[in-house]
Amino acid sequence: MTDLVQAIGEAGPITVERYMELALLDPDHGYYSRKQPFGAAGDFVTAPEISQMFGELLGLWCYAAWQAAGSPRPATLVELGPGSGTLMADALRALESVAGGPQPFDIVLVEASARLARRQRETLSGRAVSWCSTVEELPSRGPAFIIANEFLDALPVRQFVRTASGWRERLVMVEDDTIAFVLGRDTGGLAASLPDAPTGRVGEISPARDRLVRGLAAKLMAEGGAMLVIDFTAPGMPVRDTLQAVRHHRHADRLTAPGEADLAAAVDFASLGRVAAAEGLEVFGPVSQGAFLNELGITVRAERLKRSAMPETAHRIDQDVHRLTSPDAMGEDFCVMALLPAGCGPPAGFER
Repeated sequence: MTDLVQAIGEAGPITVERYMELALLDPDHGYYSRKQPFGAAGDFVTAPEISQMFGELLGLWCYAAWQAAGSPRPATLVELGPGSGTLMADALRALESVAGGPQPFDIVLVEASARLARRQRETLSGRAVSWCSTVEELPSRGPAFIIANEFLDALPVRQFVRTASGWRERLVMVEDDTIAFVLGRDTGGLAASLPDAPTGRVGEISPARDRLVRGLAAKLMAEGGAMLVIDFTAPGMPVRDTLQAVRHHRHADRLTAPGEADLAAAVDFASLGRVAAAEGLEVFGPVSQGAFLNELGITVRAERLKRSAMPETAHRIDQDVHRLTSPDAMGEDFCVMALLPAGCGPPAGFER
């Protein structure tokens, strides 16, 4: 029995939320403390690893939002869960190009994993970047322009199962050295926000995401800026079991070998928008990732890159665009939402 399984057995039964926290972030045995998640040698590939164009366009989006806000100085560019640092590296290169010199932001990365922060420092070596481990530690340096790419899906969810007597919380416990789901009670009344559903259906909510959005909404309302959220979603939410494990680029069992596979759950953008609007932010989207990147001009950028490329490289660029934008790849499964203080007007990519 592994250390994490033993810890779950000793503490259990625990919520799915707590299970995700332990499996992903335990400082000694959690996935992000021990594993190399990204790229072909890891467990999954995110959009920044697919193409430099993704990070470049997001950097330009932040620059356009900064200009629309009156080009304030100081201002902060923030990335939540920056992975390998590739997105920020590409964004900064694009920002320096469009600014014609030094880009205008203080750069802050929010990273809970010390191991990943070390890799980000390598990727961004030579750049003036600061780190913090939680959003609560973000500095107040003028308006904040915040990128959250595939970040919210790693924040834990709580799951409930509809029974003949109502919603009951799904818990995780160890039975005979094996992790299993069991049913408990909805002791906190959290399932009250879930709609009615047939018996046996699973509902998901994420108090952790709600808390994050509320905290950042307060920051944006007080200091200005914008937040861009890009993440995978699923139809039928919140009555949908979306918790998944990925290992070696394939789906794995969610309860087998915690700490060895990535865990994530789809983002309910409708719920996210309601929380943000309740805090006073204006909500734009969600729109599909494909539509968003096309509006930002990914095709034009691809054509420019292909002009000086060898034929095989040009072909790969076309494949990258397809992978990021096509409905049969990431184009529809991933959505984009922008959150801004009221009265700012629609940002780039959301005009229509």
